Amino acid sequence: MKVLTPELWRKLVEEAERYYAENGGSHRLDHVYRVLALAERLARAEGADLEVVKVAALFHDIGRAEERRTQGRVCHAAYGAKLVRAILKKYGLPEAFIERVAEAIASHRFRSKMRPCTPEARVLFDADKLDALGAVGIGRAFLFAGEVGARLHNPEVDLEKTEPYSREDTAWREFKLKLSKIKDQMLTEEGRRIAQERYQFMEEFFDRLNKEVRGEL
Repeated sequence: MKVLTPELWRKLVEEAERYYAENGGSHRLDHVYRVLALAERLARAEGADLEVVKVAALFHDIGRAEERRTQGRVCHAAYGAKLVRAILKKYGLPEAFIERVAEAIASHRFRSKMRPCTPEARVLFDADKLDALGAVGIGRAFLFAGEVGARLHNPEVDLEKTEPYSREDTAWREFKLKLSKIKDQMLTEEGRRIAQERYQFMEEFFDRLNKEVRGEL
């Protein structure tokens, strides 16, 4: 049975917008809509429930402002799942539907204590991670580096000895220490395929950047 109507979807988008206005530039609504498009694509490939995936993708990062406010003491995935339950209950959505959405949100983070166990949760996990790869991933990495006041590039330092949210938390650091590992942690077949192609693009970009910085190109 279909749950979403065009009118309900419009109202849910309006609800989500209020939460994302407080997020940093790398996690606002443009990120959400990219994840939504990827999630719909993966849901069709994986046979996941498209409506659960859409709602979970729309609200997946609504807890980020609280995580940022508490300097990481609050997990945005767990907090977002709590928030979304209250939001969806206001619209009288079926309890089973709400729980499937909440479960997907609670388990979409790398460091979440929950692992994605349902098709919808696996789809959301992969879609969110894919937005950190490829050309978009490069742009987001530099955007985030700018948000924390990091340098443009730092290939000369030992990245293992650098701190997050510091001057050395560059796009290069993000790629080498985190983003380069994403391709090996995807949970869906289509997600793995897309991740490998996007990773290759990033590797070529940073190779070019290193050569330009050294004056070789």
